[in-house]
Amino acid sequence: MMHPEALDILTARLEEKRRAGLGRSLVTVGPATGARVRVQGKDCLLMAGNDYLGLCRHPALVEAAKNASHKLGAGCGASRLAAGTMDGHQELERKIAEFKHTEAALFFSTGYMTNLAAISGLAGPDDLVVSDSLNHASIIDACRLSRARIKVYPHNHPKEAARILAAEKTKGLKLLVTDGVFSMDGDLALLPDLWEAARKNGALMVVDDAHATGVWGAAGRGTLEFFRMIPQPGLIQVGTFSKALGGLGGFVAADQVVINSLIQGARPLLYTTAPPPAQTAVAEKALDLVDEEPWRREKLHNLSRRLRNGLIEKGFSVKSQSGPILPVMVGEASRAVAMAKSLLKNGLYAPAMRPPTVPAGESRIRVTVSAAHTEEDVDFAVKAFEEARQELFS
Repeated sequence: MMHPEALDILTARLEEKRRAGLGRSLVTVGPATGARVRVQGKDCLLMAGNDYLGLCRHPALVEAAKNASHKLGAGCGASRLAAGTMDGHQELERKIAEFKHTEAALFFSTGYMTNLAAISGLAGPDDLVVSDSLNHASIIDACRLSRARIKVYPHNHPKEAARILAAEKTKGLKLLVTDGVFSMDGDLALLPDLWEAARKNGALMVVDDAHATGVWGAAGRGTLEFFRMIPQPGLIQVGTFSKALGGLGGFVAADQVVINSLIQGARPLLYTTAPPPAQTAVAEKALDLVDEEPWRREKLHNLSRRLRNGLIEKGFSVKSQSGPILPVMVGEASRAVAMAKSLLKNGLYAPAMRPPTVPAGESRIRVTVSAAHTEEDVDFAVKAFEEARQELFS
């Protein structure tokens, strides 16, 4: 039986977080997707998710999941390398590679697991990983899991990344890793300069396009397309189906030699059960919808501009300059929590983001826009922020 003092230690740690305004709790919303949800018995406008294209409740995705489950069953029963790889997995991977203009692709159960696989499956103890200081937690964890030597460069500073790559000597692999769109700040990585730094120093580059796939670029292919970059050998794209594409799962799209390397050594592929047929079918149909319904992407960016302009006109500090992620900066964690509570009271659900998710003193309300929203929703959000500020800080 666990010694009582151990539970006392956990209780004290929880209380310390609560006093610092950093306590967390799970909030039930229902339904879990769409523009509006019910939170704590109150009907609210949801501006906290990542359903950028509004596909989570798309009838075609629901139908794809239903048909696949009915035909192929609820699960795969084994890992991809044991007996879990199905025809649907390989067909999806062919479509991902075509979508991202790469030689090959590999599908994983979640986006988090994809980053763990991509980085720890390629880099090891003899290698060097150079990572942006604001990269997602899954990238940070993947770097640590790889046991490679890790160097962190200041956020979105390609010159410093290049300096580190040039200065750090290694007998093994060099890997430069960056988010394509940074999830808390909403800004885009300076990919052309970063790729030049990687190329000149003989490094591979991993771009996590979780918040860009389906959203950025003329055809929704992501940040490479936005910057008019052509996929090249050594340029590895990571993505997810759980955000703009409305489902669940992640992928790596890259050269065949990269994919083969991951099949050999990516632990999240080797030691977890394969994604179920319904998940695979939803992912495949979502790729089709990016091309079939481009109006969703146009509407998303139009609504994002409307909301950003409205908030700035009212005097709010919005950290990002474009796109559907709008971090409204508040400062101290306690103030951000108070703001989020007031917003909820006024019918807007957008939780506070606090340390360790964001740096100390940079707590914020991370507002996100979806193509499922309307202009009226956006205007309501601006009004809700005005009312919350007046209640709390006037």
